[in-house]
Amino acid sequence: MAQQQTRRRIGILGAGNIFGRYVEGMRNFPELDVVRVADVDTERAKQAAAEYGIPASGDPDELLADTSVEIVVNITPPRFHAKTVIAALDAGKHVYVEKPMAATVEEAREVLAAAAQAGPLLGSAPDTFLGSAVQTARHALDSGLIGEPVGATAFVRSSRSETWHPDPRAFYGPGGGPVLDMGPYYLAALVNCLGPVAEVSAATRIGAPTRRVTSPDRVIDEVTVEVPTHASATLTFASGALGTALMSFDIWDTELPRIEIYGTEGTLALPNPNFFDGDVRLKRHQDQEWQVLPPVTELFGAVGTAEQYRRGLGVRDLAQAIDGGPLRANPHFAFHTLEVLASFETSQKEKRFVALESDCERPTPRTAH
Repeated sequence: MAQQQTRRRIGILGAGNIFGRYVEGMRNFPELDVVRVADVDTERAKQAAAEYGIPASGDPDELLADTSVEIVVNITPPRFHAKTVIAALDAGKHVYVEKPMAATVEEAREVLAAAAQAGPLLGSAPDTFLGSAVQTARHALDSGLIGEPVGATAFVRSSRSETWHPDPRAFYGPGGGPVLDMGPYYLAALVNCLGPVAEVSAATRIGAPTRRVTSPDRVIDEVTVEVPTHASATLTFASGALGTALMSFDIWDTELPRIEIYGTEGTLALPNPNFFDGDVRLKRHQDQEWQVLPPVTELFGAVGTAEQYRRGLGVRDLAQAIDGGPLRANPHFAFHTLEVLASFETSQKEKRFVALESDCERPTPRTAH
């Protein structure tokens, strides 16, 4: 019989563009109860609370002072992550933070140190690797379906944020760019499947230095690019597998696959790791056709619909960890992926291979093998 899980009261810090995705996603899980929303713009917090039927709203200090709130879901812009995560931990709250866990590796180290000293738990996005697609790929690898993994490819193409986001400056500023914005989804999937990265070599550049904003509800007309928007990297995993990553906001159209993993006996093709679910395809050397592997976990949402953009599985993972389960989207896993991605720019600037200082374990699978 499944263990009854404690209902956890949640406060969301930040009422920006992805707020609704978190609220709607967490409502998939009855054990997650959103009771408060906070924002530095208290009127925006009030409007968000009214729209989604959340009983309380206010400023960040009121959220941290609310003793009924057990988990703070931090969806503030990346440049505020370190300061706000540490403040929430210091207030005795468990925290789940959007990716990246901090805007820089140096700030992320401060977050790790604070989490190590605090009693509450810290979880970090991305959580899509907990979905059926990456879990199915992990199961296939662990079952030896493609033999020994030899290499992998990951291709990030532009999300065209300037066409749909009212204020896409965060995508082109510190903590953004294709590497730190979309890259965490891809690296989390790869590290979950193949283990930690040992070494990185990369080249990066800025494509167009300004971006015209065309979203219908835009608040600005143009963005100045502050971070590289095109990056190419070679990843050497500790296991010996080699990865090739191309991450770009300058590629709007391509026929390249999202992720493929190559083994001594076959190939796995994974869907967009920004989503939880989708077809995982296998073709062994002796096969004439690709086969779609059956999902090894339940689906988060309907494939091909807006449900795949919702979030919340990582918050549920944190809630289960409070009850004694494994914390899969843990800070060491998130820190390692951030250090890998930050190494792209270090390798570019210093013209060298970068040896990773951090390590992490592959998270516990969500299915029994």
